Amino acid sequence: MQSLERYSLHSYVFNYIRDAILNGRYKPGDALVETKLADELGVSRTPIREAIRQLELEGLVISIPNKGVVVNGVSQQDIDDIYTIRSMLEGLAARWAAQRIDEQALKELEEIVELMEYYTRKNDFDQLTQLDTRFHGVIYDASDSKVLKHMLDNLLRYVERARRGSLKVPMRAHQSLNEHRSIFEAIMKRDAAEAERLMAEHISRAILNLHSLTEQDEEKD
Repeated sequence: MQSLERYSLHSYVFNYIRDAILNGRYKPGDALVETKLADELGVSRTPIREAIRQLELEGLVISIPNKGVVVNGVSQQDIDDIYTIRSMLEGLAARWAAQRIDEQALKELEEIVELMEYYTRKNDFDQLTQLDTRFHGVIYDASDSKVLKHMLDNLLRYVERARRGSLKVPMRAHQSLNEHRSIFEAIMKRDAAEAERLMAEHISRAILNLHSLTEQDEEKD
């Protein structure tokens, strides 16, 4: 029981610090001080140290001699790599979903697409981001593969900030709506090959859209 409690504490601390890095609270170049984090979370330095070691293995922090642990964050190259991997894995998820989905999940996808249409007209990007997450989550579940779902859930955590900003590019929300609708229709028709192709294209277009957003930000600077 004690080992389980220790593991749970370690997971809590790791997830807290990782999420703070991924959502931008801790920015690249920020120092992570063990004592400060321990006070903030109300824990000893041991789980903080363990979490930092794991974060270092994942490349989110780096240890610099005479300076300590510094946030490394997620680079543009990391995001590009994640989206390339997502396009292949999510294509597979859509293929399997088309083959394995049940009527209840189909109905849920249809309702999500209808809500996307409503919130696209209202330009409500927060709701659209949540609906996008739900849409893909239903497909992950419908693929009926715990391994694939676990891999995709982890990948999404690393690009959450990028996804939130993506739909704000002019006309991207409308394009994304049409892409989601086409994916849903392919899954509804049980056309596995078409569902896979459309999903892979959807993710590929998303990264092109992110590049457009980055270029706009650079022009402003």
